[in-house]
Amino acid sequence: MAITTTPHLNFRGDARAALEFYQSVFGGHLTVVAYGDFGMPKDLPDADKVVFGQVTADNGFSIMAYDVPSQAPVAAPAAATTREHGMTLTGERFFVSVRGETAEEVSALWDKLADGAEIIEKFGPSPWAPGFGMLTDRFGVTWILDVAVAYAG
Repeated sequence: MAITTTPHLNFRGDARAALEFYQSVFGGHLTVVAYGDFGMPKDLPDADKVVFGQVTADNGFSIMAYDVPSQAPVAAPAAATTREHGMTLTGERFFVSVRGETAEEVSALWDKLADGAEIIEKFGPSPWAPGFGMLTDRFGVTWILDVAVAYAG
């Protein structure tokens, strides 16, 4: 079993620039996917914003980032994360991202971490991964658990 833990930073429109900067500093491979790439109508304000971004380098550096949808609260308490129109809206500055190779291994971690947690998105298949879920644990930390997949780009 191999899992990784990666900081997941949340931006308000400048995730792409931040990821490009981190790549210039640490090297590695940059992946950027926009909301419009996942089906958001191209004429909506956030369609060109980053829904999934990551820099991974051979030296072990890894960071993920996305642009919080514009409908999200600007300043919110730790538990103020909601779903609206199929998007996760949050005022959080970061998530902790845990990735595994199979849905079975990630699901087992999810079951343990979910004890006493507020479930934001129940762990299960998603359009981008065989398994994805989001929760805020009993200590107020927001976690994303998912199954790693290769992205073209």
